Amino acid sequence: MKVRDCMSNNVIWLTPDATIGECAKIMDEHHIGSIPICNPNQNVVGVVTDRDILLRAIINNKDINNTKISEIMTTGVYCCEANTDIEHATTVMSENQVRRLPVIDQNKIVGILTLTDLSRSEQVSDFKFATTYDNICNYNRKNNQ
Repeated sequence: MKVRDCMSNNVIWLTPDATIGECAKIMDEHHIGSIPICNPNQNVVGVVTDRDILLRAIINNKDINNTKISEIMTTGVYCCEANTDIEHATTVMSENQVRRLPVIDQNKIVGILTLTDLSRSEQVSDFKFATTYDNICNYNRKNNQ
């Protein structure tokens, strides 16, 4: 199975010049925990999570209505291509402790693959989902022993 068969196609993304407040509002309205950040050519340049907003903005007293998300976004985002095998994508998620992978085609964002997508797919076994989830949650513990 390919990532395109499992991913969410209606990915919401923002540009780096959007404000933290705008980002938080969109996350709330759409009930999502992260948003890919893309340049005007739709190339992924970062990601912002609800945790980033809390730990990098709120705790540091940033003005969320005037501070750009580029100041708090995570760069060096792991992505996968739409035609990537789901096995490889779940390995990337597991090894890098990421719950969401932006999906690209010709370097442009076309979707996002989340743990929820994996859990809902009839083509991903319960065992594969559980193993991926466990690896994401327990990766540090396994590697720090």
